[in-house]
Amino acid sequence: MEMTIILLFCLCGMSLSEHVESGSNVQPGKDGVTRHRVKRSWVWNQFFVLEEYTGNDPLYVGKLHSDVDQGDGNVKYVLSGEGATSIFIIDENTGDIHATKRLDREEQAYYTLRAQAVDRLTNKPVEPESEFVIKIQDINDNEPKFLDGPYTAGVPEMSPVGTSVIQVTATDADDPTYGNSARVVYSILQGQPYFSVEPKTGIIRTALPNMDREAKDQYLLVIQAKDMVGQMGGLSGTTSVTVTLSDVNDNPPRFPRKSYQYNIPESLPAVSVVAKIKAADADVGPNAEMEYRIIDGDGLGMFKISTDKETQEGVISLEKELDFETKSSYNLRIEVTNKNNDTQYMNLGLFSDMTAVKIIVEDVDEPPIFNSPVNRMVVSEEAKIGTVIGTVAAHDPDASNSPIRYSIDRNTDLERYFNIDATTGVISTAKQLDREMNAVHNITLLAMESYNPTQVGKGIALITVLDINDNAPMFAIEYETFLCEHAQPGEVIQTISAVDKDEPPSGHRFYFALTPETASNLNFTLRDNKDNTASILTKRSDFRRQEQSIYKLPILIVDSGTPSLSSTNTLTIRVCDCDPDGTAQSCNAEAYILPAGLSTGALIAILACVLTLLVLVLLIVTMRRRKKEPLIFDEERDIRENIVRYDDEGGGEEDTEAFDMAALRNLNVIRDTKTRRDVTPEIQFFSRPSFKSIPDNVIFREFIWERLKEADIDPCAPPYDSLQTYAFEGNGSVAESLSSLESLSTDSDQNYDYLSDWGPRFKKLADMYGNNSEDSIFS
Repeated sequence: MEMTIILLFCLCGMSLSEHVESGSNVQPGKDGVTRHRVKRSWVWNQFFVLEEYTGNDPLYVGKLHSDVDQGDGNVKYVLSGEGATSIFIIDENTGDIHATKRLDREEQAYYTLRAQAVDRLTNKPVEPESEFVIKIQDINDNEPKFLDGPYTAGVPEMSPVGTSVIQVTATDADDPTYGNSARVVYSILQGQPYFSVEPKTGIIRTALPNMDREAKDQYLLVIQAKDMVGQMGGLSGTTSVTVTLSDVNDNPPRFPRKSYQYNIPESLPAVSVVAKIKAADADVGPNAEMEYRIIDGDGLGMFKISTDKETQEGVISLEKELDFETKSSYNLRIEVTNKNNDTQYMNLGLFSDMTAVKIIVEDVDEPPIFNSPVNRMVVSEEAKIGTVIGTVAAHDPDASNSPIRYSIDRNTDLERYFNIDATTGVISTAKQLDREMNAVHNITLLAMESYNPTQVGKGIALITVLDINDNAPMFAIEYETFLCEHAQPGEVIQTISAVDKDEPPSGHRFYFALTPETASNLNFTLRDNKDNTASILTKRSDFRRQEQSIYKLPILIVDSGTPSLSSTNTLTIRVCDCDPDGTAQSCNAEAYILPAGLSTGALIAILACVLTLLVLVLLIVTMRRRKKEPLIFDEERDIRENIVRYDDEGGGEEDTEAFDMAALRNLNVIRDTKTRRDVTPEIQFFSRPSFKSIPDNVIFREFIWERLKEADIDPCAPPYDSLQTYAFEGNGSVAESLSSLESLSTDSDQNYDYLSDWGPRFKKLADMYGNNSEDSIFS
């Protein structure tokens, strides 16, 4: 389809006088000749080109022409700017402009280009450069789109018709200023008759009254937007809107049943949950929150009801303890109401409900109950064994009224101070009491049903032991009294007080005095301060440590009990050398014997040095007594490689752990002999003689002697003889000594002098087993 491009206007051939507003613009040339400036002879503003052109030939846009162009081919037209040469081309001879590509207004609505007419030969402009615009003309090639879709919205249930739900908006990329390509109208494709949409605004509204969330709580709407004002040929787009009905309190709570019955045992403790009931409410959230209360019945004081915030159940709990023998059933009338009521829905009905609850108490076999949970009794600590302290009583709360037997929980009376009569409940003393050891006895009493011993009740007896004056007073502390040598007569050197384990009702009153035999002493006197304290005073001066360093002063203390008790306590007084302030410096008489200038600190330093030297000497001796290195080294150390006392002849016949006796009895045991490392290869193995039927002592002696010789050349055996005999022991044993020291004596068949030739590594062995071994071992 060939399109025509319209040139809006073209102004040509304007004279100089028409172009200049005031006067003429005359300028002299270089040659002196006056020339007039020539006005541009071609001007244009705007071209239009239709978008989305699908033809095969380039699309004609428009034509450029200058009045300078006489048609002789001397003028050439040049195009530059946006899209020049790539999108738009110009015929340089005719000035015709064509579009070579398909244009999209939604990508770019217009292009700004520049045109110029130049002399073809000189390539100089014959007209000034001018700018023009090619505007892309819109066509309806874009459908409306819901950029924010899909949508979700909510509206309260039971909303009136016309309640606004949500507004949807569609956009069209076409030019809204040209034609109807971008003018959109809305319609509802799905969701009727419940909802409607306004065609121009896209506002969705309710279309039906009394929509019930409990019947249906969610709706799916499909909204269409169509351009061209909804006319035929317009493009359209759709979106979905999910509308959820929110809950309102339009449903009252209702009990599923008009009455309930629960059985509970009478032993159920207080504050226990008895039962749970729940009313049904079709609403959700805060609109379904309920409150329960007991409004009537004979169990108002025994039970209470509360609301479980999570489950909205009515929780019935026990307030007091039950007693089947007193009351066996209770009736309650319970009301439920909504916690949050909406007045606009009160016309739908009463928003409360009632139900009846019957609670039946079941009888259980209960343990006996003491008439008094805590029985307080008193007894004197001088009470004789068998003295009656008091009586306790318990009863069976059940209708059977079983007889009761009493006992004491001995875990609370480990010393068994008390007894209780199993039938009468009389408590008496079983041992002598001592208030100073235990002033109050807290014992647990047990009451058991005679017919059902598993039912045991517990009670408490608090037995207070009354005090008697059976303890003499004594010093409050162990006094450490110091007396300065320069003390003056009448000086107080110690203030003493007393304590008494007894606790008389009126409090303690102690009397202090010197014993009769020391009352007339010439050194010290005592003054009773009448406040349960006494002061010790000096009677003379010039105390000397070298004369007497310690004084023993017996003091008599008497209490005020009935009868009164007394005790004699000895106060030790040390004579000390004091500084001018009266602080004791030295209290030992031996200090006078010490040399002048040698202080106690110096003596301590000397003793410390002596102890250090002794420790060093002991350490050196211990290091020198280190274990000797074994002569034989093997990859796997033999467990027998221990230091063995050579005079240890074994444990005798009773020692069966160190060696297997079967080896001594089996004389035909074949052993593989091996060469010792410390024996030269030239030494040959000893041949095993054949044993005949000879006496046992001879057989054992020959057998042990052979074992000894084999051990000397066995590389797996230690260098000393660890073989012990069990059949013979003592000095007179016919087996003789098996010590390796004797085996290495000069009479031994084995000579170890060759060890000296084996190098420095075997020097120690050579010293031990060579000719001078005796000197080296005991040196």
